[in-house]
Amino acid sequence: MAYTSLKSAPKAFDQHKRLIVVQVAAVLAIVLLLFSRPFLSEGSNGHELVEMTGFGLVLICFLGRLWSILYVGGRKNDELIVSGPFSMTRNPLYFFSTIGVIGIGLMFGSVLAATALGLASFLVFRFTAGREAEFLTARFGTAYTAYAERTPRFWPNPLLYRDQDHWVFSTSALKSTFWDGLYFLALFPLIETVEYLRAAGMLPTLFTVY
Repeated sequence: MAYTSLKSAPKAFDQHKRLIVVQVAAVLAIVLLLFSRPFLSEGSNGHELVEMTGFGLVLICFLGRLWSILYVGGRKNDELIVSGPFSMTRNPLYFFSTIGVIGIGLMFGSVLAATALGLASFLVFRFTAGREAEFLTARFGTAYTAYAERTPRFWPNPLLYRDQDHWVFSTSALKSTFWDGLYFLALFPLIETVEYLRAAGMLPTLFTVY
């Protein structure tokens, strides 16, 4: 189900600052990856279990973002989408992205990195979601207020799930989200390569991350 706004819309929230924070966090994560090693020995059963758990979360992120964009792609600020993943949480894209960031930390083999990256993403997305809620309230009025009252802002409630028979989606938005998701998945072979180079003594280890 979707509601179309009939009001003159206020200006949408500028995502530029949020993207800067996410990009800085990504750079810090890369530095962490290149010049540190996880506490669990690479190749050990514990390390492999943590790593594969992280890959599973990244895969959930990839598929969840594609699922979400099928409903909202190209219409985010024009219609109020309240079905599919948006019936369980108001911000499924942010939720799945946070899951993916946690997965990246775990793929490195570090619970600390996963916790820090996940918390940073959660705080950034929570702030952004709050600003977007103000915009959507001004644009859709009581329709959004009613939606917000029954739907969690971030953590999904599967018991609220409901769908619709037909919907229109943007192929360009779907392609863009697909390629964005590949960056998450591409980190797995990158991490494996770094582990190989570190084991061969070709990368310095400056500190250990638990």
